[in-house]
Amino acid sequence: MANYEGQAVTSRDSEVRSGSMIFEPILEDGVFRFDCSANDRDAAYPSISFVNSKDRDTPITTQKVPLYTPTFECLLEQQIVKLELPVGTSLYGTGEASGELERTGKRVFTWNTDAWGYGPGTTSLYQSHPWVLAVLPNGEALGILADTTRRCEIDLRKESTIQFVAPSSYPVITFGPFASPTAVLISLSKAIGTVFMPPKWSLGYHQCRWSYLSDQRVLEVAKTFRKKSIPCDVVWMDIDYMDGFRCFTFDKERFRDPMSLVKDLHYSGFKAIWMLDPGIKQEEGYFVYDSGSKNDVWVQKADGTPYVGEVWPGPCVFPDYTQSKVRAWWANLVKDFIPNGVDGIWNDMNEPAIFKVLTKTMPESNVHRGDTELGGCQNHFFYHNVYGLLMARSTYEGMKLANEKKRPFVLTRAGFSGSQRYAATWTGDNLSTWEHLHMSISMVLQLGLSGQPLSGPDIGGFAGNATPRLFGRWMGVGSLFPFCRGHSEAGTTDHEPWSFGEECEEVCRLALKRRYRLIPLIYTLFYFAHTRGTPVSTPTFFADPKDPSLRKLENSFLLGPVLVYASTLRRQGLDKLEITLPKGIWLNFDFNDAHPDLPALYLKGGSIIPVGLPHQHVGEANPSDDLTLFVALDEHGKAEGVLFEDDGDGYEFTKGSYLLTHYVAELKSSVVTVSVHKTDGSWERPKRRLHIQLLLGGGAMLDTWGTDGEVLQLILPSEDEVLKLVSTSEKNYKDRLENATPIPDVEEVSGPKGTELSRTPIELKNGEWNLKVVPWIGGRIMSMTHIPSGTQWLHSRIEINGYEEYSGMEYRSAGCSEEYSVIDREPGLVVLEGDIGGGLVLKRHIYVPKNVPNAIQIDSSIIARSVGAGSGGFSRLVCLRVHPTFSVLHPSESFVSFTSMDGSKHEVFPDGMEQFFEGDLIPNGEWRLVDKCLGLALVNRFSVSEVFKCLVHWDCGTVNLELWSQSRPVSEQSPLRISHQYEVIGIS
Repeated sequence: MANYEGQAVTSRDSEVRSGSMIFEPILEDGVFRFDCSANDRDAAYPSISFVNSKDRDTPITTQKVPLYTPTFECLLEQQIVKLELPVGTSLYGTGEASGELERTGKRVFTWNTDAWGYGPGTTSLYQSHPWVLAVLPNGEALGILADTTRRCEIDLRKESTIQFVAPSSYPVITFGPFASPTAVLISLSKAIGTVFMPPKWSLGYHQCRWSYLSDQRVLEVAKTFRKKSIPCDVVWMDIDYMDGFRCFTFDKERFRDPMSLVKDLHYSGFKAIWMLDPGIKQEEGYFVYDSGSKNDVWVQKADGTPYVGEVWPGPCVFPDYTQSKVRAWWANLVKDFIPNGVDGIWNDMNEPAIFKVLTKTMPESNVHRGDTELGGCQNHFFYHNVYGLLMARSTYEGMKLANEKKRPFVLTRAGFSGSQRYAATWTGDNLSTWEHLHMSISMVLQLGLSGQPLSGPDIGGFAGNATPRLFGRWMGVGSLFPFCRGHSEAGTTDHEPWSFGEECEEVCRLALKRRYRLIPLIYTLFYFAHTRGTPVSTPTFFADPKDPSLRKLENSFLLGPVLVYASTLRRQGLDKLEITLPKGIWLNFDFNDAHPDLPALYLKGGSIIPVGLPHQHVGEANPSDDLTLFVALDEHGKAEGVLFEDDGDGYEFTKGSYLLTHYVAELKSSVVTVSVHKTDGSWERPKRRLHIQLLLGGGAMLDTWGTDGEVLQLILPSEDEVLKLVSTSEKNYKDRLENATPIPDVEEVSGPKGTELSRTPIELKNGEWNLKVVPWIGGRIMSMTHIPSGTQWLHSRIEINGYEEYSGMEYRSAGCSEEYSVIDREPGLVVLEGDIGGGLVLKRHIYVPKNVPNAIQIDSSIIARSVGAGSGGFSRLVCLRVHPTFSVLHPSESFVSFTSMDGSKHEVFPDGMEQFFEGDLIPNGEWRLVDKCLGLALVNRFSVSEVFKCLVHWDCGTVNLELWSQSRPVSEQSPLRISHQYEVIGIS
């Protein structure tokens, strides 16, 4: 029953409402909907995240009441919801989020953003999941969902406190507390749905690149996998297969016969996945544009005309997927596209991303004529975060229309809570760095903790050139993620597994053979994820949620009952890895493939896992193949496990055509008996041999063979004999690690683009700031993270941007790309020098000033070191130009503010594009980059005597706040200098 107690407090003077939220129980025991008031409940929009919006709006009868009740404050059309939990609570989730696994101290904004080259401090990525999973000190867990599609701030900066801020009105839904985090995720899945059942082939390895530029190159890559016996199931076609980037077309020269190409791929056991973007080229005579215009399917501007934005094909229009008629139109295009040889579809750029605009997306004032059950006709601000979900839904439904007997496979870049019902996802345009390798584990886990279990990163990194060791190490751990795909950017070196030398190739081969042996386990985990909502990959603490020491482990995770421990540090292989195991029995195992660059594997005591043969592709497997069971007994001498089998595709499993086998093992009187406890489904058990491998510890095993379905027994040797077996196995394991050929630690890779990030940046850190400096690319500051606010201010691509300095008025003149030397390095200080030619050096001190410990000081100068005597001791004409590129996270809420030397006040907004300020109009020693949404300002202070003019330049998601010295020659006695500092302050 609803709680209508009058708890809200209203202040008429300030028009602020606040109080405890009212609640209704919904869905099942322990799930509650909270609203600010009965009127707010009535005003809330329908749920797009819920499978059935009515479930959110229909109360149930229960005697339970919430253990934790959120409070609210409504101010200036914003609804602030706060939930305070016991001290010692750990916070997770927040969907697709970079940075640490445990989210305390972080702030995320749900606004789907094309975030190429994101860093650990980026606050908005490609997907939005306004969800937090809280693990209480006693190991119980609670989840909270802010059910709003609009931009939402998830503020976890205060310990054990969850705060949501979004436009009024929206409900929040709490799940639990329940006994475990898994129980919370199961409950969440009853609201937002479970992951679609993936076709079995999609769990193999996927090879992708932007782009394989011809059908012949695609076949060459596929043939090389088979020739080198490296398992692979899928080759992907990026945007260049299209005719001029027009969706649903093929380039007439390079992909002239896609059906023939796919026929050859299928013959070799490969599937083909093709990209479809939402941007449709505005071109009369192009059948998709003509059909869409005839059917009035495009997103409109406020004046009712189709919105046109630029992406890959040039000027484009965009389908309004919020309308059922538009989704049906798109689905029919997909249906007609499938017979060309399309096994899966990749939806990219669907945030939606738009080129050449500051916001990187379409205007918030655009109009979507949405279905009533989604929220009706609304502006883009309302539907932005669900645009990708609705596109993926339309694509999924189109694939089902094409063939009801096959399961669709769709990969989407943008998504929202609930998109797992239709599509897998990946973690976007990451970088080929060790930091991104490490971060990829937490990112995959966060998505799983937010209801999306089918995800993975671009293995090896999308942008930049991976080194052999980085790529091999990434493949080692990435091969055990739920979704396993290698992908790389145009202009980088080749990133196929054989592209990095024989040692790396062998590690990749071993890693992928591991995955293929474990596919019976992975497929079973996905069956339960689909039917019950259980997670596939989870953080290590899921093994013991009560143990606080496990809650921040970031280089290990659970794949069902298998603990995967990986090294994500360049100089730390498996042989040097310190491993923290959860309480209980954990027995390590491998497939005689131990290698310093592969993860360690442990099986939880009490578990049985199914293991298959290391096939070249999933379709090569046969139900009659030998089946292996790895058995790890618990302290009571028992173990159990499950194997799900069906056709691997289609939906007959929903009609009972499957086999679900529950295996058990028990130790009695030195005899271990393994048998089938029970089965479900109508599938007949295949006639096959069964291989039992009983783990003893230290990698030692006892084994026996028999027939699947029969009772098998192993006689356990004496304790002394077991100890000898374990000792021998541990020695053999150590010998294998020592004798394995490691991947060379090559620091740099030759290539046209992106090589620079293979080195390790210099980190400059204090209590307020964390800076990353790359001396070998112009001494650039790549990252400038303000720790208290969790904001990363700099926008940096691999080869450009971040904080740069030039020695001339020309853009990217000398100084921006030269290799700098590190002259001095102390805690809180780094001094760099770069030779800029003509006897000149550009010198830069970066440090924390003692008088302002919450600021970063940068003192730069152009100094004459060896100017020729013939010039009178003076150099060429130079200008010190400070060129920082700052990220603009919320363009409509951001501006540059300052008071000029003449006392005039200025606010420069993004529509101002580029403006110079000189003479009395330059800032009076200080200007600010203000983000009203964040409630923060980045203050830049400088000496006006050193600055000749200032420049504000707004661009696509960025702004430059430049300081220019005067332009003149320099001598040893008269260098050019600019000293300035950055500080972050709060604003009201």
